[in-house]
Order: sequence, then structure tokens, then C-alpha cells
Amino acid sequence: MSDFAGMEDLLQDFLVEATDLLSGVDNKLVDLEQNPQDHGLLNEIFRGFHTIKGGAGFLNAAELVTLCHLTENLFDKLRNGEMTVTGELMDVIMAATATVRDMFGQLEGGVQPTPADPGLIASLKAALSGQLVVAAATPAAPAVPAPATPAAAMPATSPDWDQLFGAMTGAAPAPAADAVSPALTSAPAAVAPADVTQQLPEQIIQHAIGRRATDKPGTMSAPMGRRADEKSRDNTIRVDTSRLDQVLNLSGEIGLTKNRLNALRSDILNGRTDTDTLHSLDQAVSQLDLLVSDLQNAVMKTRMQPIGRLFQKYPRIARDLARNLGKDVELVLSGEDTEIDKTMIEDLSDPIIHLIRNAVDHGVESPEDRRAAGKPEKSQVRLEARQEGDHIVLLVADDGKGMNAERLRAKALEKGLITDEEANTMDERQSLALVFLPGFSTKDVASDVSGRGVGMDVVKTNIQKLNGNIDIRSEVGKGTTFVISLPLTLAILPVLLVQLGEQPFAVPLSMVREILPIDVEQVQEVGGRATMVVRGEVMPIFPISHLLGWAPEKVPDYGVLMQTADQTFILAIDGFMGREDAVIKSLEGFRPKGVAGVTTLSNGQIVLILDMKELLADLGENRGVPRSAFMAAEQAAA
Repeated sequence: MSDFAGMEDLLQDFLVEATDLLSGVDNKLVDLEQNPQDHGLLNEIFRGFHTIKGGAGFLNAAELVTLCHLTENLFDKLRNGEMTVTGELMDVIMAATATVRDMFGQLEGGVQPTPADPGLIASLKAALSGQLVVAAATPAAPAVPAPATPAAAMPATSPDWDQLFGAMTGAAPAPAADAVSPALTSAPAAVAPADVTQQLPEQIIQHAIGRRATDKPGTMSAPMGRRADEKSRDNTIRVDTSRLDQVLNLSGEIGLTKNRLNALRSDILNGRTDTDTLHSLDQAVSQLDLLVSDLQNAVMKTRMQPIGRLFQKYPRIARDLARNLGKDVELVLSGEDTEIDKTMIEDLSDPIIHLIRNAVDHGVESPEDRRAAGKPEKSQVRLEARQEGDHIVLLVADDGKGMNAERLRAKALEKGLITDEEANTMDERQSLALVFLPGFSTKDVASDVSGRGVGMDVVKTNIQKLNGNIDIRSEVGKGTTFVISLPLTLAILPVLLVQLGEQPFAVPLSMVREILPIDVEQVQEVGGRATMVVRGEVMPIFPISHLLGWAPEKVPDYGVLMQTADQTFILAIDGFMGREDAVIKSLEGFRPKGVAGVTTLSNGQIVLILDMKELLADLGENRGVPRSAFMAAEQAAA
């Protein structure tokens, strides 16, 4: 039974407001560490924590109130000039905010928060009394304890299985083994949880993001991925009332237009087919078309959320990771007001975390190296969002050492990820894209932060799932920029309708660059595959029949010049039917390979939307067809 029976609405309102406040506090704390004399920031942080404490008091969350009160006292001393901002003090405060977030997770589960770690409470009290140096000097628990004995490898908080067995069976518990270290039974207050430099990077990220409602207090869940029950909690969305008013007004206008069409229908059925009636019908249909388009856009806008809600957690992550690596990094945010589909915001979390980790670990040099290169010790990582046409562009840029294309090719060759022939034909853009290959890493030894060759592969995979692409721009000694391009929404997709024989298919318009006529005489064979020269550049030709595994009936008449994150190619087709804004519908419980979804045309015909990235991936090494395939199709047609 919930500890908040009869107070569920109050609890939910508190969690929504308090979570936003805490995210803002985390960001302001990072800014405060950079600008310790900013009293305005201090006042805002103090007010945020005071508001959280007040809401917790209404819910009788005593342990949360206690923790907030101690932390609030620290902020008050900083405001009054009785204390100064130091790295050690910020570690204690960050540990406190992480614990507050954990308590929010317990509140989401309908239970009162458990007491904060005694070590954290001791550190807060030591900071308030001016004795933080002593508390911080206490050695933190090692990230990975040495497995001296099986018993010693057990965490201090694990259940006493002997005692549990005795309680169930009535047998006396076995005496404790001599090998068990006395340290395991000592009070946890001896550990200073505030030392972030001793935490694993996954712990750092987990604390910054916060535990999920389903996580048990004191446990560490995997920071990546999302649970099904979490997704169900995220099905709610905040919508501005002005947007709802717009939807309501448009629906009313559509109702009036519908009545007008019904009246005209009756007139036509009664034999009135004069010019004025037909003209009125044409006007009403045009009006309905306009209103439906406006309504569609208005409804889509209700799904749009400012991306700043996603950005809020990253300054804390960048700060803690940099401190863990002994670097001074400032994360600069830009374009937080840019709006994007809410479902995409949720799926962008992990890729951006990977990119920020990559920038802090790989991209940014150590303070010593930056001094030697004539750079300021403090490095800057920039996270920016902006809208360009019907796409959202995200930038993750650093001012670090940059990426050496030649070194990347050599590393990929060493790991056997590419062949010598492939390495010799790669340009700089293709060489930089090697970092997305599974198993690729420039580090010889894997660390807690990176080096396993999976992070960037995850980034590319997740971006492609959102029908987006990612590109890399880098200059040695100047820095690296990752550019992510995403559609505004996943619910409506602009498509180009192409034909294979009489069968239409839809391809994403975002990948289309232009439509070209195909002349068999201009088709050449390079490396065993058919190609065409477009403005001096050799492009491979992929017949749509080849991608789908259909037998070609004739020589394709047209080619669609398409571009993905990996390559540019020509899709050979028999014809095209124009562009449409497709309303994507999924195939429940059934998804053929290479099919992203289906849509319905104006005539009621169902059309498959092709997943070009998946179709190209299925080709493997067989990238294209020989020129003879075109000649055979030409002969068959003759």
C-alpha cells in the first residue's frame, strides 16, 4: 500500500515541479563552480532547494526534509560569505543533490524515502562546522574491491544468507569465517561519498541522471536503456494552453466546413450542378484541405518539447567526468528552446551521453598537454541545437586535439576492420567515420570511461533508428564536431513515391538530392559494379529491384540521387509519382526487413515505406550490380 494514500495528486505535482527544480539546481551548481562570486546564482540555488524542502514538508517526507535542510544551510553560509566555494565542497553538495534525486525515485514508488547515507550526513555536518578537510581526507571505497576471498568480495549491504537459512529451517547459523574482513562490518560513515574522483564513470552518470522509480534504494542499475514501465510513465506530456486552443479552433472550423460540404452534397444529389454550385464545392474542398493541414501541424506541435529539458542533465555529467579524469572542462549549452518531438528527446539521451563522454575523454587534452600546445587549461565542450528547415541539427563540439584521419585508418587496419584496398580509397570524411565501426577504439587499453569500441557504434545505431544521420568534422589541434541531423517528428515523414513496375514504394525525402534520367550508354562498370558519373563524381547504381530481391522486368528509366551518412548512391527506378507527407503506420507484430512502415495514398492504396539504411546494410560486401545486369534487362525488354 502507498505511504501517500489520498495524496497521490499532491505527490505527482511535487515530483514534476521538484524534478525540474533539481535539474536547474544541478546546472546552476556547475555554473557556480565556474563563477564562485556570483551571488545571484547562489540565491537561485538556495530558493530552489528551499522550495523542494517546503514541498517535502507537506508530504511529511522527513528524511528528504532533513537532507535538504542541511544542504540549504550550506548554501546559506555561502551566501553570507562564511564559506567559500571549493572543489571538495562542491563534491559534497553534488553528492547531496544525487541523494535527493534518489529519494525522488522512492517517492515515485509511493514510499517514504529511507535515511540518507550516514557518511553523506557526516560530510555535510563537517562542511557546516568547517571540518570538511578531515572528512574528505578519509579514503573512499575502491571502485573495484580486491577479491581476496569469496567472502570479502561480497558487498557490505548483501543479505546474511546463513541467518536467513537459519530463520527458515530452525538451524543455527554457521559461525562467520575468519577470512571476513572486519572492515565489512564497520559503519558506513567511515566512507566519504563526496569524493567523486573515486567513483566509476557509470556511477557518475547514474547519479547525475538519477535512479528510476523501479530501482531499489542503495542499488545501482545500468544507466543505459529504458524499462517498459518507465516508458509508460513518460507517456504524459505538457502542452501550452495556446496550442490546445488552436487545435480546438481548427476543429470547430473543420466542423463548419463539413456542414457546408454536406449541404453542397445534398444540392448536387438533387440535380443542382450549375457553375456556382460546383465553384462553391471547389472552394469548400480547398478550405477543408487547408484546415486539415493546419490541424495536422497544430497537433504535431503538441508533441514538440524544448530540447533544453534534455540538456539540463549534461553539465553535471561533464563536470563530474572531467573531475574524474583530472581535466577542467566547461560544457556550454546553446539552443535549449529548440523544439523536437518528445519521443525523439527520450531516445537521444544515450547518444548524447556517449558523445559528451567521448569529447571529455578522447577529445579534450590534459591540462599539461593544453599548456604545452598554447591553449587555456580550461577546455570547452559545446552542445548546441538548432532548426534548419524540416530538420533539427545537434552539435557536440570540443576544442581538443582533433582526429587524425591517417591514424584512424592505421588503427582500423591494425584491428582488421578494413582492408588495405579500402584504406587506400578512403577520403578524410570516410576515415573519420571509422570511429562508428563496432569494436573500433584508438585506445590500446580499455578504461572505466572508454576504450571498448562500443560507444560510438551505439550512437550511430540509435541516430539511424530516428531516421537521422551523424557526421564528423575535425581539424588536428583545433577540435572535433559531431553533427546530428534529425527530422522534426517521426509521426509524419515527407516521402518520394517511386515505382518498380506498377508497384509504388515510398523513400524518405530527406535522403533525396535529385532525380536523374538513366541512359544505359552512360552506365559504366567500376570495380565490378555499375556506376554513373554525376558532375565529375562516380556514383554506384543500386536498382530498386536488386535491393528488394525482385527480378528486373526492364531497364530503369530514372535514378534518384540519394545520400546517407555513409555514402551517396543512385537508386534506379522505373518511375515516380511525386512527393507526399506520409502518415507513418507501423505493422503491428510484423516488420519485414527493409520496411520502416506503411502509409495510405489518397486513393486508398497501401504503400510500403522503405528503410534504405537497412536495405543497404543487407547488401554486405555486394554493393551494387554489374553493368551486364542492365544489359540483360534491356535485352529482356526487347
